[in-house]
Amino acid sequence: MRASGTFTVADFTPTSVPSPAIETSVPVGLATMDKQYEGEVVGRSATLFTAAFDQSTGMGTYVAMESFEGALHGRSGAFNFPHSATTSGEDRQGEFFVIVPGSGTSELAGITGAGGITVDADGTHRIWFDYDLGK
Repeated sequence: MRASGTFTVADFTPTSVPSPAIETSVPVGLATMDKQYEGEVVGRSATLFTAAFDQSTGMGTYVAMESFEGALHGRSGAFNFPHSATTSGEDRQGEFFVIVPGSGTSELAGITGAGGITVDADGTHRIWFDYDLGK
């Protein structure tokens, strides 16, 4: 089953990162994020966000772990989903997105699957989950 929606970032808070043991030409950062979702996906998430990103070129890679609480197609619960992508400054590539098996609660217990994120030209952030509840 596919559930899709849009989201906004309600909070993005960079956190301090200890000096890396290995220096590279792209700085590594860490932040926490809170997101709000609307559509067939409704709710909120708390995110741990890491990135190696060069602001001047727009090149880099992020890795995020989200804890979602809300509903998919009206079924309520919570679950985790990690995702990552790389950008050359103009595109997204090497994307990864999966629902963590065993992380679902309540009506979303047993959820498995994958999904994706896209960003429209106007900045609208879209998300979808291709999921199964195994029931």
